[in-house]
Order: sequence, then C-alpha cells, then structure tokens
Amino acid sequence: MLYMDTSEPVVEHWDFERDGELTEEKLRRKLEARGYQVWRYVYPPGTRFPDHSHAVDKIDAVLSGRFRMRMCGHEVVLEAGDCLAVPRGVVHSAEVAGDAPVVSLDAVKTD
Repeated sequence: MLYMDTSEPVVEHWDFERDGELTEEKLRRKLEARGYQVWRYVYPPGTRFPDHSHAVDKIDAVLSGRFRMRMCGHEVVLEAGDCLAVPRGVVHSAEVAGDAPVVSLDAVKTD
C-alpha cells in the first residue's frame, strides 16, 4: 500500500468504492487508524520544500490541489485523495504544482 518498494515511491489513491466520498474527516480518521498524528496545512501556489528528511515516519496526504514530490530519484504528483509514505531519514522534496493551493494532511508516526 504505502511502503517503499526498491526505493520507488508508491502512491495510495483514495478508493471511492471502499471509502466513499473523500472528506477531510474520513481521510484524517484513516491516517489516525494507522497510528499517525495528523495536522492540516494549506500551501499557497509557489510553495517549495527543498531536499530534507525527518526523524519520524510520515505520510503526506492531499485533500485538494496538486503536490509534486521527489524521493529516491523519482517524482510523483499527488492529487485529491492521494497519500505517500515518507519513511524516516529518506531525503525528499515537495512543491505545489499549478496555480491552486494544496490542502494537505501531514501525518506523523512518533513511536
């Protein structure tokens, strides 16, 4: 699902048949059920995060907008309902793609 396979990022897409309509509350509950603490952010167009890493496992989840992420030499664009696991210590970068803001849920596992 959300795990790295040979260093290639794997995007989990929202499953409308299984999960129903995408809402912030449903996506938040899904991430919290996996043991993550969740924060909501809104990133305006032009927002960029240069290469960095985290000391914790995290998931970037998008509610709206387009979020381009680069990790392990690969690039993916997350859209509404998409989630991407970023394991602790893995260098990655991100930027808002396009002219719309990105509404994101940032999920962190602190265990």
